Amino acid sequence: MKALVIGAGGVGRAIANIASRRSFISSMVIADRTLARAEEAVARVKDARFSAAQVNAAELEDIRELIRRADPDVVINAVDPRFVMPIFLACEIENTNYIDMAMSLSRPHPHYPNTETGVKLGDEQFARDWNWSERGIYALVGMGIEPGMSDVFARYASDHLFNRIDSITVLDGSNLTVEGHDFAPSFSIWTTIEECLNPPLVWEDGRGWFTTEPFSEIETFDFPEGIGPVECVNVEHEEVVLIPQKVDAKKVNFKYGLGAEFITTLKTIHMLGMDRKENVEVQGVSVAPRDLLAASLPDPATLGERMKGKTCAGALVKGLNKEGQPYACYIYNVVDNEWSMKEYGDQAVVWQTAVNPVVAMELLHKGIWEPLGVNGPEWFDPKPFLDLLETYGTSWTIREEDSSGIEI
Repeated sequence: MKALVIGAGGVGRAIANIASRRSFISSMVIADRTLARAEEAVARVKDARFSAAQVNAAELEDIRELIRRADPDVVINAVDPRFVMPIFLACEIENTNYIDMAMSLSRPHPHYPNTETGVKLGDEQFARDWNWSERGIYALVGMGIEPGMSDVFARYASDHLFNRIDSITVLDGSNLTVEGHDFAPSFSIWTTIEECLNPPLVWEDGRGWFTTEPFSEIETFDFPEGIGPVECVNVEHEEVVLIPQKVDAKKVNFKYGLGAEFITTLKTIHMLGMDRKENVEVQGVSVAPRDLLAASLPDPATLGERMKGKTCAGALVKGLNKEGQPYACYIYNVVDNEWSMKEYGDQAVVWQTAVNPVVAMELLHKGIWEPLGVNGPEWFDPKPFLDLLETYGTSWTIREEDSSGIEI
């Protein structure tokens, strides 16, 4: 398989690193706005199948030109979600398959942002499904760790564990700390702000999609493998868009284990207007406050050596099992930063994000997953993905949870 990865940040670098250990990749181009960064990502894998290129992910024609030069079987979008549509449309025009880990951005309801949906995550992509199907190409969207892993878990639960699903709550959390930093997000602050400060999205059977106020429904969830209790809140996330389309559940929501201190920091960022995407004039220079904030914080890709702890992604599913009895379980994947740094030299969060599109590419290459049009991870049989995942050095686990209160 010939692949083009756009973005040589933490996730793009980790994709190259993971893919270099798999024989199904015949060639991979790593492209970035900064050529030196792409070249560094290629140099670290020491593999002749890999090469570097320069591209501006905001410019449709620049992306199209690179696609024509690289002639890939698939393009992997590994940049911030604000660049989803230029890359997605460039692939559509050039009749080239596409994978991303975050979907097109939402726009809040103009009058009732905390109760009604406006433009949802991914709406712009799904609106073009017909065109991709007509061209005989696919877009596999939301195929990172989250969205991605819990979407597969949700489909697995529906297929193999449950007869009736009352609720699916995606719950992600960690006990990661970064030495020397009081505030150092392990993922892009641009993406973190977008997810956490937008009105959270919820799905309910009979009501459909609706929104709530940011940081709603706070609860403490006890994460596995030593991570422990973390305060979690509703946030906007793609799983809530994707899962209800293929899994019959009465409720779907996403809760992020941010912790009280992180939540307070994000609220302060919002209060000061540092989350704004619109440019302001600063001593004759036009700059977006969010971009300034991102530039002021350490690059998540560089934090691995100072990072300690584990990160967990999973889905808490409640309902009736195949025997018709009350059942609840948390299906999850945990990555230890010590392990990912030792084995790959990539910090846990970016490695956990990057492994999933590579696993998906291998399934696509083998013809096990055969998408057409715009598809999410839960469109496909989850078992081959979960089986193959373990050959990449990571695993998944089912932990039984309290089933009291579930009515037959």
